[in-house]
Amino acid sequence: MSPAYLSAFGLSQPPFDKDIPDAELYLPPSKQSIVEAIREALSERTSVLLYGEPGVGKTCLLRAVRHILPQAGFRLTYCHNATLGRRDFYRQLCLALGLSPSATAAGVFYAVSAHVQDLAAQRVHPAFLLDEAHLLHQDTLDHLHILLNYEWDSRPLLSLILVGLPELHDRLALRRNRSLYSRMSLRLCVGPLVPDDTAEYLRLRLRRSGCDRELFAQDAVALLHEATSGAMRDIDRLAAAALREAARRKRRLVERDILARVLEADARDSAA
Repeated sequence: MSPAYLSAFGLSQPPFDKDIPDAELYLPPSKQSIVEAIREALSERTSVLLYGEPGVGKTCLLRAVRHILPQAGFRLTYCHNATLGRRDFYRQLCLALGLSPSATAAGVFYAVSAHVQDLAAQRVHPAFLLDEAHLLHQDTLDHLHILLNYEWDSRPLLSLILVGLPELHDRLALRRNRSLYSRMSLRLCVGPLVPDDTAEYLRLRLRRSGCDRELFAQDAVALLHEATSGAMRDIDRLAAAALREAARRKRRLVERDILARVLEADARDSAA
């Protein structure tokens, strides 16, 4: 059953859900440059560190990279369960690659390494995208740089893209992790949207749902940006709540007072 606010505003679908194709993701100029930088790094067969606060669009950037990379020359493997010990981490990686994991740590590492070399023989460059990497166990971090070492460290057969919160950068910068950190040739910090980006983001998501008119007053957009600090995940959640509240009150526009009520309710729920 469709949410009631959709008919109230003439929307064909929920405008702020996650179900959006890679090609239609919103990328302001600052984030377009990050996507292009990651594409160039993979083309040069180097590794990437991508970090930022929650909800700023890190995984969306990975999806955008997936969309623009030529499938014939690259093989992307995405893993997001970073809370495993080293052996189980490699077993998970084997399963993601379609391999049968061995019972031993040495066996699963060999299977992954052999798979990388097989892809290189086929002129395919693999990239392992490790999301939530700030949660990686230290014994896994201690070992990851070895996964990048092929033929006496003379051939870059694999790229790693480590993605996580800012503490991931802080952990890798520690002396203990310097071997892995030094192999992260590209280190990118993902920032939040700026105010103009927030307004354009709302328009794009509403337009995709069949609405060509402004549904958020300018002062409401300013308040929404201030409350979320430009984090897209929070913008999605609060904008959807504001539309529901406006529809419930039979308002045709989300004005500042509507958004203020939503923010007050959200603050109460967070404090509960």
